[in-house]
Amino acid sequence: MREEWVEVLVTYDPVEAEIVKDLLESGGIPAVLRSSKVTPYPVNIGKMGEIKVLVKKEDKETAEEVIKGSTGLEPPV
Repeated sequence: MREEWVEVLVTYDPVEAEIVKDLLESGGIPAVLRSSKVTPYPVNIGKMGEIKVLVKKEDKETAEEVIKGSTGLEPPV
């Protein structure tokens, strides 16, 4: 059965995305990063600059609490 992954944070900062991913994983929540960026071209315009942090659907609420409690960042609406 295929797992469903949901978005818990959108950022334009790759360092911030990595920090949030590491924070979640250190708490036992698997996380992945998704981006439309093309590596040789550092374009950060609109949707091409977005980096999304995704977690498994069943971990969404816990992940949002961890993100908000640790970073003060708000999850996407």
